[in-house]
Amino acid sequence: MLNALWAPTTVGAISLPHRLVMAPMTRDRSTPEGVPTELNAEYYAQRASHALIITEGTQPSADGQGYLLTPGMHNDEQVAGWRKVTDAVHAADGRIVIQLMHTGRIAHPDNTPHGRQPVAPSAIRPQGLMFTASGPQEMPTPRALSTQEVEATVQDFRRAAAAAVAAGADGVEIHGANGYLVHQFLSDSTNQRTDRYGGSLDNRIRFTVEVAAAVADEIGADRTGLRISPGNTYNDIAESDTAELYPALVRALSPLGLAYLHVLHAGDEKLLGTLRALWPTTLILNRAGADLPARAMDIDDGTADLVSVGALALANPDLVERLRSDAPLNTPDPATFYGGGVAGYTDYPTYTV
Repeated sequence: MLNALWAPTTVGAISLPHRLVMAPMTRDRSTPEGVPTELNAEYYAQRASHALIITEGTQPSADGQGYLLTPGMHNDEQVAGWRKVTDAVHAADGRIVIQLMHTGRIAHPDNTPHGRQPVAPSAIRPQGLMFTASGPQEMPTPRALSTQEVEATVQDFRRAAAAAVAAGADGVEIHGANGYLVHQFLSDSTNQRTDRYGGSLDNRIRFTVEVAAAVADEIGADRTGLRISPGNTYNDIAESDTAELYPALVRALSPLGLAYLHVLHAGDEKLLGTLRALWPTTLILNRAGADLPARAMDIDDGTADLVSVGALALANPDLVERLRSDAPLNTPDPATFYGGGVAGYTDYPTYTV
């Protein structure tokens, strides 16, 4: 049932030995300054047998941070920390792309070294609580970015992509999903701007397209991917026009020739089929909650070129080897997903007979 997973393929400029991808997962184990550590390098290197590792979300600027202990890609110390990670993964014969994630309004000043008010397309406060060092707190109303600041944020992504490649990454994934900044520009519930980045559908997709174009121009389209989550309401976001929004976005992105589109699937099979038909290059599908045979079927029937897994990769550093030998799988421990040290991070056992 899983044979489809093991066929080699190429994604843009990256040759892959098979089609099982490690999905991006926030783990909150960098330094308070956003610098990856030797422990992070060990974690990713343990999972290097995945066809491709997509890292945890990494802020492209200081204002892009929303959570505690997340890594950055906007200063020399962070680049040096990421170099430890990429070197370790490559030494284990792996391939790794760094996901650039600006959290936008999903943030709290207490979680950042600078303590500034979060920024967003519009000054609309998200519902929900943010975990901080002093406990859960309501997220504040963000400050709306000026038009010039939006343009500057596009350049932040460009610089971060260049820094990621300088740190040894094989490419970059732009996080356009899960209610973070790029998604906030797409959604009419979070984007109520009246300049060229808001209002019409074409205006709401403009920021995403400009970020993708800037990153592709900087590091090559064949090393640039984008993650989207059509219809996903995570982080208090909603879309009134999902069926029109995402095909328009894909049509606008298609001329760029990006390496891949990574879709976090929320259940709209018709829309997924439309996006698959429109997208000209590799499509990676994350069908959250589906079992592995169902995910492999997506490759068999042409719905996707590759599939990504999250918690299974987190709990099974040797997931590929276990699947190939039909070995039992470790069970993920949600209590250790975020923050902490070795426990639930690098101490999941590999399988021995």
